[in-house]
Amino acid sequence: MDLPSKHLAEAVEQLASLPSVGKRSALRLALELLKRSPEEIARFAQAFVAMKEKVKLCNSCGNISDLDICNICSNPGRDHSIICVVEDARDVMAIESTRSYKGIYHVLGGVISPMDGLGPEDLNILSLINKVEKTPPSEIIFALGATMEGDTTNFYLYKKLQHLGPSITTLSRGVAVGTELHYADELTLGRSIQQRLPFETTFNR
Repeated sequence: MDLPSKHLAEAVEQLASLPSVGKRSALRLALELLKRSPEEIARFAQAFVAMKEKVKLCNSCGNISDLDICNICSNPGRDHSIICVVEDARDVMAIESTRSYKGIYHVLGGVISPMDGLGPEDLNILSLINKVEKTPPSEIIFALGATMEGDTTNFYLYKKLQHLGPSITTLSRGVAVGTELHYADELTLGRSIQQRLPFETTFNR
């Protein structure tokens, strides 16, 4: 689309680079921002600069945090003998919103996907194995999306972890096949956590 200002066009281009934001939506957002005062725009921009500069990954689980250790891993009220393995921070937020889980997490940072050039070495897997070897948990929950990539990653992790002793479980299939975890509604996700199954019974079906 032809725009009357090169600065507006650049703003639209940057907004349109975000996932699920088309050019028309980007233009609508840019025009809305154009109406705001310089002070409001400065606060808006600074929020993103601060996020990029100060948000880090938890040294223990890989979740998003403002501190070296996130508030879940540092919480003595959580059950540290149960580790829930998830794809990314959105899944942590989704599970936490159900209020059905009181253990800790391990964020892989993705799933095994040869089509996307992602192998086991590209994910936060080695640190999980080291964690389990150092302090064996009583249970590890595989809470990856019900996709082919999620199932492949689950199976890989199972082969790496089964001999280390913990009970290995997975979410019940209340989460529909083909669905990424953070898109599931809270009720369905909560029930899937509470009704989790031994992993070996699911991949032997």
